[in-house]
Amino acid sequence: MAEPRSRVYHRNRVAESLREEIGAMLEGQLSDPRIAFCYVTEVEMNPGNKSARVYIAVDGGLEAEEQTVAALVAAKGYIRHELLTRLGIRRVPDLSFHVDRSEKFQTRIDELLGRAKKRQKAPAKAATVAHAAVMPSAEEAPMGDGSARK
Repeated sequence: MAEPRSRVYHRNRVAESLREEIGAMLEGQLSDPRIAFCYVTEVEMNPGNKSARVYIAVDGGLEAEEQTVAALVAAKGYIRHELLTRLGIRRVPDLSFHVDRSEKFQTRIDELLGRAKKRQKAPAKAATVAHAAVMPSAEEAPMGDGSARK
């Protein structure tokens, strides 16, 4: 059975509010040295609004991603308490933090597509050059009387 639009709308509004507030906390309030430069890309809430997945994009390598997620998990209680006071909602969903690697995948896909386009253009150029070598130009084409134009 389809879920009523009002519930979906409410869930999306709460998710957007959580994204903004957690992002603001990451920018200034959380002072754990393990937290690298990161930002919240998306918050997905389950249909009952009891839990939320917070996707974080981290600048840095794999080690920085792991340390950042570990620091955020350690600060989860503080983050939930701050969300309760800032948003004024009855229940703050249980938060789980995940690294968002979609931008890295998108960059890799764009790179591979660019390579494929270059490969397609290279044979086309070679075919054009080969065609020009076989076909004489209009200046070099013989005239009806057997002489060439020059």
